[in-house]
Parts: sequence; C-alpha cells; structure tokens
Amino acid sequence: MGKSFLENTFKAELDKGNKLFIPYVMAGDGGIENLISTLKMLEERGATAIEVGIPFSDPVADGPTIQEAGKRALDNGTTLQKVFEVLNESRKEIGIPLVFMTYINPIYKYGVERFFQECKNAGVDGVIIPDLPLEHHELVREPSQENGIAIIQLATLTSPLERIQELASVTEGFLYAVTINGITGTREGFGNNISNHLNKLKENSQVPVLAGFGISTPEHVRTMSKYCDGVVVGSKIIDLIQHGSFDEIKELISASKAKELKL
Repeated sequence: MGKSFLENTFKAELDKGNKLFIPYVMAGDGGIENLISTLKMLEERGATAIEVGIPFSDPVADGPTIQEAGKRALDNGTTLQKVFEVLNESRKEIGIPLVFMTYINPIYKYGVERFFQECKNAGVDGVIIPDLPLEHHELVREPSQENGIAIIQLATLTSPLERIQELASVTEGFLYAVTINGITGTREGFGNNISNHLNKLKENSQVPVLAGFGISTPEHVRTMSKYCDGVVVGSKIIDLIQHGSFDEIKELISASKAKELKL
C-alpha cells in the first residue's frame, strides 16, 4: 500500500497500453455505509484508482456538483474519522489504490501527523490538497514521507514553466493537470492551448500526468489521453452515480482502454 502501490499500479496499466482512469466520489454522499459498495462498483468497471473526496464546508476548488455532494455528505453526518473507520474495516475488499482529496484545514484540525498515520492504517495511498501551496509543503512533507503516502501536486493552465518544473520535481504518484481555468464541473469543450499545456507537463514530469476538471464524455477521455497518461473525472461520475447510470460509467472508463484508444 501507499505511494509504491500507486506507482506500481499505474506502471502496470500503462505497460498494457491503457491510459489511467481515476473517478472521483464524495465520501458519505448517499450515506457513509455505501462508500465501500460504491468503490467496488467503480473498481469492477475498470477504474485504475479512485479519488475519495472528504466533505468540507469551504471547498474552494470544487464546482456546484461536488459542492452539493459534499453538502449531502455533511448532512448525513460524514466526518473524516468515520471515513477512516469504514476504510479500516473494509479497505481490503478494494484491490486498487485510493487517493484522498481534502483541504489543509481538516488535516490541520485532525492533526497532521495523526492524519497521515491514519491514512497508512486505512490503506490510503495518496493525498491531494488543492489549497496547500508548494511553499507550505513542509507542513505535510515529513509525516507523509514517514508513512509512505504520496502527495500529489496540481499544475494549472496559468502555471509558468519554472513553476511547472518545481511542481513536477516534488509531486508523487502523478501530476494532476488542471485543464480549465476555474472550479471543477462538466464542460462542453476545452481551450485550444490544452494540448500544449499537457505536452509541456509531460516533458517535465517523471511521473504520469493526468488531466482533470471538466472531463465528462468518452470523447473527452480519448482526446485528453492523446496528450497525457489518463484522466480524473469527478462531477460527471457523481451525476451518473446519483442517477444509477452505471453502464455510462463503464463506457467512460472503457474509453481509456487500449482497445478503444486505437479506434
């Protein structure tokens, strides 16, 4: 488990000629008791790893769909402690990596060292903290390294080359390429410079580059996968789970597989 599990899983998938597909779910949306069954459903449909959102009252990087999912989870009484408890009990039922997406405030409130120790105990392999600037990375560096947890960095469309090189030099597991300016959410399309952005990230990163924010169709998945190593899909996955559209989830994930990418 941990960073090495994330890296080895990604390498094995890429070696098969597939691209990586990471769906996002909000822990506790629909009830914390349904978290494991949701993770299993996504694994069965071909997810490479799963990003698990921790509900927070001030989610600055999240668009309306994920904000609403977080509100439903908080209304259901979901806490970071409860997420850890569920994973401690049932993580072994999931055979793919799990990555937390949370903010620095809940980590700080929980206790930074305690948080990363609990991540290790619960089988969390990586953490994304979108509101923690690189300049304050020392807040989490030591405890994350001690517990073998990957800290994943985000690179935005406006990041200059020097910043990209800094981010790429420290990110672990993968480099998260933000494909739009703004918050998460489904989009009709992307700017003309997206291929240049992803190519630049690929040129400077020693780990896989995954595109995220706004990806919502199989065609988006295939298009982004031409320029990087895979995708992260959040708002669309939440919508499809809400409507029980599991076949559409499989269709989205299948677009990242070698067989479809050759079409």
